Formats: sequence, C-alpha cells, structure tokens
Amino acid sequence: ITAALRMLAYGASADQVDEITRMGKSTILESLMRFCGAIESIYTVEYLRKPTHMDLERLLKKAEMRGFPGMIGSINCMHWTCKNCPSAWQGAYEDRKGAKSIILEAVASFDTWIWHAFFGVPGAQNDFNVLAQSPVFNDVMQGKAPKVTYEVNGRMYDGPYYLADGIYPRWSTFVKTVPRPRSAKEKHFASCQEGCRKDVERCFGILQARWAIVRGAARLFDVESLRSIMMTCIILHNMIVEDEYDYEAVDEYEADPMNNSRTHMHNARQIDLIEHQWALKQAEDN
Repeated sequence: ITAALRMLAYGASADQVDEITRMGKSTILESLMRFCGAIESIYTVEYLRKPTHMDLERLLKKAEMRGFPGMIGSINCMHWTCKNCPSAWQGAYEDRKGAKSIILEAVASFDTWIWHAFFGVPGAQNDFNVLAQSPVFNDVMQGKAPKVTYEVNGRMYDGPYYLADGIYPRWSTFVKTVPRPRSAKEKHFASCQEGCRKDVERCFGILQARWAIVRGAARLFDVESLRSIMMTCIILHNMIVEDEYDYEAVDEYEADPMNNSRTHMHNARQIDLIEHQWALKQAEDN
C-alpha cells in the first residue's frame, strides 16, 4: 500500500520506491495494480455512481442558485500524456501538437465530484469523437434518464443538461456559450456560462495536483493498466471531496448534431437562459 500510494500521489517510479519499501521493481508494479484493482472492485459502486435522487436535488438546487435551472454538471476532456507509447500506436495516439496521449472524458459538478468518467480513447481524436463512443447518454437513449422539469424565462423544460464548450454539438443535453456575444445580455450570459463551465476544468486541475501520476507522462504500456490507475485516482478524489466539502455552507455566487428537434430545444433554452441570467442581474442591481 505504501508503494502504491507513493506512486499515485507523488508520481514516483518503481525504482524510486524500491529502497523505501525494500521490494523489487516487479513486485512494486504488481502491488500498484493489485491496489488499483481492489479500489475499483470495492468502491466503484459508491464513488463512481450515477446521481441518486438526493444527489440530483442537491445539484439542481445549487444550479438554480447559480442561474442555470436544470444543470447537473459540466463536461469536458483531459489528455494524459504517454511517455512509452508503442511505435505501432503512435499514429492513433498522437495529437496535432505531436504529443502522444490518452483521453479522459468526465462530468463534474460544482463541488468537483466526478459523476462520469470514460477513459481510453486515443489522443488523436477530439472531444466530439470521444462523445460518439462515450456511454454518457446511454440512459437518455434507453429512456432511463432522471425526470427533471424546470422553468426558464416563463417556459417549462424537461430533462437535465450539461454545460459544454464550443466543440460539442447543439443538442438538448448541452448548453454552450454564445461564441461571439454582441449585446449586453449575451455578454453577461457568456460570462456566467463560462464561469460555471470551469467546474470541470478546476476538477481536472485538482485531480492532477492530488495524484501526480496523472499529471506526469504515463510510463506503462498497457492501456487497461492505465485505465485502472485513472479510475482509482478518480475514486480516491471523490472520497476526498466527500470528506472535505462542506455541503451545509452557504455559497454566494457573484445522437445527431443535425437533428432539428434537438437543435431547436438547444437554441430556445439558450435564449431563455440568457433572459433569465439578465433578469437575475437586473434584480441584483436594483
């Protein structure tokens, strides 16, 4: 356990740990993978769960306070650089900057809890390609998504949504920023959306700060081993969030992209959210 935690938390190699633990390199690597396997098998159900009814109530309440009724998190992708990427894989795992990496797609909430994690897509792909392979909307497609209704600007909507950046499609499950805001309302909405969307970026930063192994370059060859390490770091991260976050504290907050029905709902809700955010700002100013 000491060897595994030192490698996860400090990003140490097996050669750096062997003198402290008095174990051989192969034994240390085996201990790391056994530790990650144990964490996954025991704690995945609890710490990589889908939001329960109580979780949804908390997320929706916080989103309402921030001016985004119906929002349950932010979605984005993070690249984990590969140091020892095999030559046969380098074409698939090489991004436009020439770095080899593997992609993590995650959904994070205001408290940086990670509710969804999908890891293993080669780094040559972008966020939209990752979304096409991700199981994030499996429940939506199967009709098992949570029933959520909310009012924005006097109009009723159903179905929760995520905040996303510009590369994601204009689906009803996303709310994106205004790419080129012109009016004061659009500029205010863009500022609010981009500020709340940073929850997932902040989560990635905290994850990498706590677990240096995912901040540095991956040194293992096996993608399944890297997936197990990443999931273990996420589970341990969620454990820390549960232990440290004060949920009772009062916060003050200053399918197909060409599908017309989804695109229409995305546009209508974005317009209503712009009006809703502007109305909140006007009320604060008065």
